[in-house]
Amino acid sequence: MAIVNVQKVSRKADYSDLDLDFNVHPVTGDITKRYGVEAIARSVRNLIFTNFYDRPFNPALGSNAQKLLFDNVTMMTANLLKDAIIQVIQNFEPRVEIIDVIVQSKPDENGYSARIAFKPINRPEPYTITVFLERIR
Repeated sequence: MAIVNVQKVSRKADYSDLDLDFNVHPVTGDITKRYGVEAIARSVRNLIFTNFYDRPFNPALGSNAQKLLFDNVTMMTANLLKDAIIQVIQNFEPRVEIIDVIVQSKPDENGYSARIAFKPINRPEPYTITVFLERIR
């Protein structure tokens, strides 16, 4: 029978994810990690840029925002993008509460600017990220 010592940690639980830039840690040689709000912001950004059927065995994960970018740059498409962003964050990112999502059409730049304000569950202060959505092809 194994005996496990459990020590209480006084700090708040912090989130960590792999850094998808795949930078190498200078001491350990491992891939570096992102911690806290940076990890959550990267996850939200990845969810927005993920299309349906991109992830094997989980076809419902994603926002399909890339498909909407091939429509005309109008306020109606901006509202559809806003709804898609809110839905993907609510469904697949349990670490945040959405405060506000503002999507502005940028017809001169052929894209949309999305400002996402959210509050991480374990932190009292809100955080904002801005993402520019544009067609790739």
